[in-house]
This record gives sequence, structure tokens and C-alpha cells, in this order.
Amino acid sequence: MAAVAREIPADAYVNLQGDEIPLAPGLLEDLIHPFTHSDAEVGTLKQAITEERELLDPNVVKVITDRNGDALYFSRSPVPYLRDRNAGRGSLVPGLHWKHLGLYIYTKAALARYAEMPSGTLEVTEQLEQLRLLEAGVRIRVWETKQASLRVDTPADLERADQILRREGARR
Repeated sequence: MAAVAREIPADAYVNLQGDEIPLAPGLLEDLIHPFTHSDAEVGTLKQAITEERELLDPNVVKVITDRNGDALYFSRSPVPYLRDRNAGRGSLVPGLHWKHLGLYIYTKAALARYAEMPSGTLEVTEQLEQLRLLEAGVRIRVWETKQASLRVDTPADLERADQILRREGARR
């Protein structure tokens, strides 16, 4: 992304990762529109977790934000951890648990800084590149979306995505 930003002038650069397939154009709009009307240098999207399976799946990245919508942390583990929940009762709380979607938007300056940063301990540990920015003190603004997307992390996800996309194509 930084190499592209060095060669192509733009106000913002969108990184749509290959494992996050938008099913509606509104997904990109939910990222681009608020970013261009904010002071954020880096932005991304979150979506409410609605199934316990997603909360427990390490392939589903979770995000915690502050009251302003800035990321506090990203993790493959269920966060926040519900200490007082009894085992077996479930740990998913609607409105508390959020998944991160694999889309980012950056300013040119933020991309240039990111490319110069060394990987941090948290990034290496969780294998999540956005933690490099948080460790360096760079704010990541996170907006909620209700738009549909497909996450493809495993062969089973790929098979499911193929079935959904074929079904959608048949409808059109």
C-alpha cells in the first residue's frame, strides 16, 4: 500500500483484503464516507458478533473500541473476557463483542509512517498487522457496518463462500 501511495497521488487509500469479500457496495461506502468526513489517519470497520461460534473462532478477529470509536485492541481471542460468566452459559453479549472486517483506509502520511515501523511484539504474537500501528501510538478509527461480507479463512469458508456466490449469481 505504501508503494502505491508513493506512486499514485490520492486523498485516501483503501486496502480491501482478499479474505473479506463485500456482498454489497455499501460496505465500502461505510468505510470511505465517514473517513473522508473525519480527522482520522487510519480507519476500518467492525460488525456485531451474533454467534458464539464467531466469538470463539481465532480466525475471526475481534476489536474493542473506546467511546470515540478508536480501536483499543484487536485480538484473535474472545475480548472482552467475561470473568463472571459461569462455564457453559455462553460468553457472547450483544453490543459488547465486535468482529473486525478486513478493510482499511489510510492517508498517504499514515501509510508512509506504517511502512517505516518495525513489527511489534503484539503484532508478532497475534499475527495482526494493525497492532503495529496501535503499539506505535497511531489511532485507528473504527466504524460500524451492517453490510454483508464473506470472510474466507479456511477451506470450509471457501466452500461456503462459493455456494453463496453461486446462489447470488443465479438470482441475478
